[in-house]
Amino acid sequence: MTEGRTVTSRILIALSVLLPPVGLILVWARSGWRTRNRLLASLALLALTWVYVFQALGLSIERDGTGWRPLVSISPVWSRYATAEGASASGGAHAAPASDIRSWTGFRGSDRDSRYLEGEIRTAWPSDGLPLLWRRPVGGGYASIVSGSGLLFTIEQRGPQEVVAAYDPDNGAEVWNHGWDAEFQETMGGDGPRATPQWHDGRLYVLGATGEFRCFDAASGKVQWGLNILSDNGARNLVWGMSASPLITGDQVILLPGGTSDRSVVAYHRLTGKFLWGALSDKQAYAAPVVAELAGREPLLVVTAERVVGLDPAGGELLWEYPWVTSYDVNSVEPLLLGNDRLFISSGYGHGAAVLEVGRGEDGYTVKTVWKNKRMKNKFNGSVLHEGHVYGLDDAILACVDVTTGERKWKGGRYGYGQILLASGHLVVLTERGDLVLVEANAEEHRELARFSALSGKTWNYPVIVGGRLLVRNQTQMACFDVSPIPKNPS
Repeated sequence: MTEGRTVTSRILIALSVLLPPVGLILVWARSGWRTRNRLLASLALLALTWVYVFQALGLSIERDGTGWRPLVSISPVWSRYATAEGASASGGAHAAPASDIRSWTGFRGSDRDSRYLEGEIRTAWPSDGLPLLWRRPVGGGYASIVSGSGLLFTIEQRGPQEVVAAYDPDNGAEVWNHGWDAEFQETMGGDGPRATPQWHDGRLYVLGATGEFRCFDAASGKVQWGLNILSDNGARNLVWGMSASPLITGDQVILLPGGTSDRSVVAYHRLTGKFLWGALSDKQAYAAPVVAELAGREPLLVVTAERVVGLDPAGGELLWEYPWVTSYDVNSVEPLLLGNDRLFISSGYGHGAAVLEVGRGEDGYTVKTVWKNKRMKNKFNGSVLHEGHVYGLDDAILACVDVTTGERKWKGGRYGYGQILLASGHLVVLTERGDLVLVEANAEEHRELARFSALSGKTWNYPVIVGGRLLVRNQTQMACFDVSPIPKNPS
């Protein structure tokens, strides 16, 4: 009899664990229990119910760009196994076929300045949003999307692996993927890889958050060579992980491991992986390297945790430097070339912005501060240049600054710690909560023209436009919208 009761109790416990609502009924239907025990059991079953719902809906609570306010993301468990789905579009989708797409080859575009130069975009958005071409689930992380070889690429966190994936731009279907064991976790910023891949001449160069680096044949996904840039250069990872996207210049791939003994900035042969040179011993930061024409040369521009430097890309020789120290060593935004040998630099955490003028004389290089103030504080959200003005997120609020004087023209529009790009004289803003917003790049006033919800959850990934397709992603989803101009009626 006792044995029968034991078996029955075990069955009831198992049912309660598997189906908490059934367990609640059994708890209150069963006789002989004290009220206190019923209440405790009910609380435990309600908590278990919440865990199941939390997992089924894929709910995750993360911190926004302030580091304090919560943001809720939803990625239902069934969607993780779904394939890409297209959607019919009001007015008809007419984006360019994949064969006509030019390449957005690297982080923030070919010049790393978030400008779309292929042509015009649609600037009269429908009230219900741009036509959706397709949407699909993706893994976690903050990398953006690049294109080349007729494909789209990004790097994602899928369980305990970082995974590089190639997608068909026509429908979002996965073409190939390659993963390795690496899982970067950080409670304030969030988990997953950060650095956007770089496509160049049929190869894809990819860096993970823990320093794992791979060179792929972009069409097939076959690994050409690889190494860990931290262990190879005697460096330690940063608090928020390896974030600086690879840069190709000539036959070199430039990486920023932050090692000592002239291994803070390093160059490898892009085809073979042979080590070519190392430079500096600075602690690194989070901004990607850039090549820009200044003072009659094309130096490699790097923002470390301590300074902005110009290096000779042929061998890493230090040409000039400018002190730039931000709280917590968080320099996360690339220098923006203004022309006339001038650069715009900016950082958050109360630091601000400056315009530098780089000159070259008989005694070497000079770096002059044109202006410096706190009217534009780009935390990890790069600004764009349009007609003598810089538009960017001053912390979480969009602002416009005159690059000649440093005067702020206006400040308005709370978009959180999102990202922006410039196209057809307009700003395309992807907000921290996943909305797409169209703002006129107008130095006289802030004019928001359109807005719609594109993604769900925290969104820190830069938007991309290739071939009239506006591509966005975050930690759970990737979507493609038609932003090409509506063809004019020949009649």
